[in-house]
Amino acid sequence: MPCKEEALESMHIAVLITVSDQNEADRLSRGLVEERLAYCVNVIPGIKSTYFWDGQVCVDDEIQLVIKTRFERFLELERWVISNHSYDVPEIIALPLVTGSKPYLKCVDDWVSER
Repeated sequence: MPCKEEALESMHIAVLITVSDQNEADRLSRGLVEERLAYCVNVIPGIKSTYFWDGQVCVDDEIQLVIKTRFERFLELERWVISNHSYDVPEIIALPLVTGSKPYLKCVDDWVSER
């Protein structure tokens, strides 16, 4: 039976990132897939985010990116997003995918290979 760390290393994840506009959403989505850090990025327009920043509560219209990838690529994905994102502190949150369609997850595995 694999240990907890081995189980995490083979896990598929969905990463949530918010961006300010469609141009940034398109640029980050395309870059993540071209760099093979993600198999698929869904772009969900029309979200409203309420958050605390620089001593005040802010409310902004944003776009949500939902990125499908593998756990072992998260740190590289995070570094890439930080260096290419317009925000000083971008939201980068990974959620485990408990299960999924085997053919789809194989596509993720085949595209998002370790370098």
